[in-house]
Amino acid sequence: MILTKDLEAYLTELLAPEKIKDFTPNGLQIQGSETITKIVTGVTASQALIERAIEEKAQAILVHHGYFWKNESYVIRGMKHKRIKSLLMNDINLFAYHLPLDIHPTLGNNAQLAAMFNIEQVAPLELGNSMSVAMQGSFSSAINGSGFATQLSQQLNRQCLHITPPSNKKITTIAWCSGGGQGYIEIAAEQGIDAFLTGEVSEQTTHIAHEMDIHFFAAGHHATERYGIKALGEHIAKTHNVEVIFIDIDNPV
Repeated sequence: MILTKDLEAYLTELLAPEKIKDFTPNGLQIQGSETITKIVTGVTASQALIERAIEEKAQAILVHHGYFWKNESYVIRGMKHKRIKSLLMNDINLFAYHLPLDIHPTLGNNAQLAAMFNIEQVAPLELGNSMSVAMQGSFSSAINGSGFATQLSQQLNRQCLHITPPSNKKITTIAWCSGGGQGYIEIAAEQGIDAFLTGEVSEQTTHIAHEMDIHFFAAGHHATERYGIKALGEHIAKTHNVEVIFIDIDNPV
């Protein structure tokens, strides 16, 4: 068992949300039970995840995508009302950590992707910004773009989009940002990096990849952000006397 206030304090110390400006409040978003014996982790605090947490008799849900995003409506009705009502009626705490989880050096989404695909010499993509959400690194030896796309699809269990540049060059250096990080592709290309990996793709991304001669891989927002929250939950289970269950609500996007 762990007290909710103690878990919140531990996560604040571990993830340091105050160090990065975000689009959503990080931490305890919905207050529930004062004590926790079971935590459900997942990517997004959807109704499906909430219902699974209720079935599991969990006292807390820990996610990457929570509520109260910048520019969203303040009104609590419809889908938002149903979600929040379900949490309150079942006395379930909702913890959410967005960018602080993306950038954590060992448990974060980007760190987990680097470990999964054996990316070395990891460093911030944005030069001079130690809190860069996007990262860069290298492979020990050059790899083929199509082969890497296949590897991404297999390991992430999601069909990867690969935009091949005119040169179809081998990949030694790579930049990446989990989730919706396609906007960083130009920064990567300007630094002469061979490839950029993220979750989503925009219309203009194809033209940037072709005209700036950089491989681009979109492997799914959800798929590239499964592993940080899973690693965080496993860490909590090891460091505290509490049961943690990761539930992957399928999302093809």
